[in-house]
Amino acid sequence: MTTLWLAAGNALARLVFVEQATRVDLLLLGKPVRCVAVDPLRPELIFCGTFGEGLWRSEDSGENWEPVGKSYPHSHVLSVAVSETECPHGCGIVYAGSEPSEIYRSKDAGLQWHECEGLTELPSADEWSFPPRPETHHVRWIQPDLRSDALFVAIEAGALVTSPDAGNKWRDRQPEAPIDTHQLAMHPKAKGRLYAAAGDGYFESGDSGKTWKQIHNGLDHHYVWSVAVDSGDPDTVIVSAAAGPRQSHDVDEAESHLYRKTGDEWELLHEGLPEGKGRRTAVLAAHPKQAGTFFAAWEEELYRSTDGGITWEEIDIPWPDEYQVDEPHQLVVLVNGS
Repeated sequence: MTTLWLAAGNALARLVFVEQATRVDLLLLGKPVRCVAVDPLRPELIFCGTFGEGLWRSEDSGENWEPVGKSYPHSHVLSVAVSETECPHGCGIVYAGSEPSEIYRSKDAGLQWHECEGLTELPSADEWSFPPRPETHHVRWIQPDLRSDALFVAIEAGALVTSPDAGNKWRDRQPEAPIDTHQLAMHPKAKGRLYAAAGDGYFESGDSGKTWKQIHNGLDHHYVWSVAVDSGDPDTVIVSAAAGPRQSHDVDEAESHLYRKTGDEWELLHEGLPEGKGRRTAVLAAHPKQAGTFFAAWEEELYRSTDGGITWEEIDIPWPDEYQVDEPHQLVVLVNGS
């Protein structure tokens, strides 16, 4: 059984695939959902961030929800992630990022939270600014390292910063690093390799963020929104991209595309996909257990590829009437409780 968690519209959508049938459950209905994370050590433990109604947790795979404790102070939660570092409670370490930019950490399944101090004391912090709300900025993405306590944190917009020790100390952006990172990814077969989808292009690092390179050969749309890496091959990457922020997010100007990279060359994807005109950028996810399988989600549409992103097919989704069409923000794949 495969479950997809989609942060979009006016709810957290849980899409459950059993053989050929699809079931859709709308959870936290009416809340402006922005992010979702599943604990890799306790997959029944789910966290969901909203824009204005705080951070929520479920201990039973989404059947019941409660707001996290009062020790987490922010109502605007743009990012949440759970590391594979085991805590005494048998869960991973949870990190939540907010607007304005702060990160809080929990080591007890989200009951108690403590600030990872010093983030906004970095020298570049005076330059951080989110263009639609230039008076502020936020933590857009948190990527825990797969082999250590390191964290990689995207501030929208202004910096990609790192912590070597679970948020106790911070290292500022590097000269060649992306400035406007939207999503980050890592791969268990590629130690120290980071994949960054950013407003200023697509970037990779092979040394845990110390140095970076842009890879734009064949990538004609440089505003990159989402990234997913083939679970069986760290060199096969899919991104969603547009010409700029308006084409990525504005309904009236929307036009977006998917690209596939093997090695250092990108190719524009067409087969089985809808026309790019009129579509805001998709969010992407790779199947963690089936090599070559990817998912791409638009407002009401979900597509799947089983051949490494070369060809795609639409999955029929029986959306409930209560679902409010909106731009998706994050897609997570969970397989058989893993």
